[in-house]
Amino acid sequence: MLLEGKNVLITGASRGIGRATAIECARHGADVALNWFKDRAGMEETLAEIARLGRRAVEVEGDVARPESAERFVSAAAAALGGVDVFVSNAGICPFHAFLDTPIEVFERTMGVNLHGAYYMSQAAARHMKQQGTGGALIAISSVSALVGGGMQAHYTPTKAGVHSLMQSCAIALGPYGIRCNSVMPGTIATDINREDLADPAKRAYMEKRIPLGRLGEPRDVAGCVVFLASDLARYVTGASVLVDGGLFVNLQ
Repeated sequence: MLLEGKNVLITGASRGIGRATAIECARHGADVALNWFKDRAGMEETLAEIARLGRRAVEVEGDVARPESAERFVSAAAAALGGVDVFVSNAGICPFHAFLDTPIEVFERTMGVNLHGAYYMSQAAARHMKQQGTGGALIAISSVSALVGGGMQAHYTPTKAGVHSLMQSCAIALGPYGIRCNSVMPGTIATDINREDLADPAKRAYMEKRIPLGRLGEPRDVAGCVVFLASDLARYVTGASVLVDGGLFVNLQ
């Protein structure tokens, strides 16, 4: 019960890493506030899992790329749960496109959701934490793609590098208020985002062969790291980034 008594806010919680994080936080005793967008069915599934664990949950629909969504989500969460202790910036998209043919609207939407959304939401959550005066934790889901390039992801990798850098800057800006800021860098995690890509048996086998632990990641693998960073076990950890990739990044052979 590493998060007993804490209120955790999570964006993009209707599926994938966001859902797994919400469930794992609830399993460790947290009450949760869940942001979602255009996935009512997925949100209902997440809420059902939280209810089975006996924890409170509040859900707020909103497009994280729109600045007004941030204060609305954080204010609603604080009012319903009684405060904001942990914020997890998870919402993200990863449409694959060749660099020379990427439509401008795809670039702008990816930037808006992945980077602008993380900025708006983190800022709103941090303002509430500062007002409370009890510290807190910001955790952003970055990616191993923040550290490497991708021929089909030139519009995506800069957003994840930006999220990583954002948490480093926030660690400096918010440290005086007792707010810790860290990022998590997943490797290849099997979610809806890459389901089609990983459906190719040859590509999947290649990815598995490159991973020292011998398997693709699961959303709960990332969720466990988030729980640690949100907990008091990580009370002196800030400005850090944690690779959760089964060893993929260090395997350069």
